[in-house]
Amino acid sequence: MDNAIRIGAVATALGVSVETLRRWERKGLVQFERRGGDRWLPVAELKRLLRERQSPGHTSGPFRIVSLVTREAVEELGLKPGDQATAVVKSTTVIVESGH
Repeated sequence: MDNAIRIGAVATALGVSVETLRRWERKGLVQFERRGGDRWLPVAELKRLLRERQSPGHTSGPFRIVSLVTREAVEELGLKPGDQATAVVKSTTVIVESGH
């Protein structure tokens, strides 16, 4: 599924349960795409939800974070050496956004 993530992975990334996401959907706070009986969330929507859940002004500060990223992800984001990117870390899930 290109540019969409299954509800279970979304729950893990946000640190909530699948049932919480279903309640959010019923309340109109999030809209999943239904495909073959499964719920999928567009990556852009997950990014929005992660940004909303961030604590304002709380960042890693002067610390450098190093991560391995697949070649496919780098190509999809259009990243080149020296580009700035944002990493959102939740448990063992990391989402990288390009800085442009």
